[in-house]
Amino acid sequence: MNHDTIEKKIGLMGVLIALVISIGGLVQIVPLYFQGVSKQPAPGVEPYDALQLTGRDVYVREGCYNCHSQMIRPFRAETERYGHYSVAGEFVYDRPFQWGSKRTGPDLARVGGRYSDEWHRTHLQNPRDVVPESNMPAYTWLAKTAIDASNIEAKMRTLRMLGAPYTDAEIAKAGAELAGKTEEDAVVAYLQNLGTALKNAR
Repeated sequence: MNHDTIEKKIGLMGVLIALVISIGGLVQIVPLYFQGVSKQPAPGVEPYDALQLTGRDVYVREGCYNCHSQMIRPFRAETERYGHYSVAGEFVYDRPFQWGSKRTGPDLARVGGRYSDEWHRTHLQNPRDVVPESNMPAYTWLAKTAIDASNIEAKMRTLRMLGAPYTDAEIAKAGAELAGKTEEDAVVAYLQNLGTALKNAR
């Protein structure tokens, strides 16, 4: 069978493309399941607390990952700007991970502790107040929206089944931790936690 035959039969070509992609995926992905480094948390990495977990959900819901990546590649230009390159052990509790692929805005992998809570609040309310050239939209409704804590315990139990080491006590007090909090509080808590386990002395 030569390439002319394959190119003239689109169905056959589609099947062969799918086969090649499947084999390539297996060769790249399956070995990761047998490497401890990809399953063990990096030193200092803890699962998100109830407020951070809720903030992460809001981050995903609002589509922040469409413009912000959370993975610093091991290139000098990136490590000098953002800090230590990302390692697999930082993401063991992320389901799904938020690596992203587009950087309309800056990478957020090491944003935790870089700015104050108030800076983040101002940035969410009106990004141009702190970054005049920003094209990020304002998220004013987050400060006015109370957190719905009705499913936080079930969410944490599910994550525990997937490997997050939540205790019964942490799960039991999760609802109380979210009482009186807004979605903005949650997003700020999530952002302030990003990358704090693996800082780079720049």
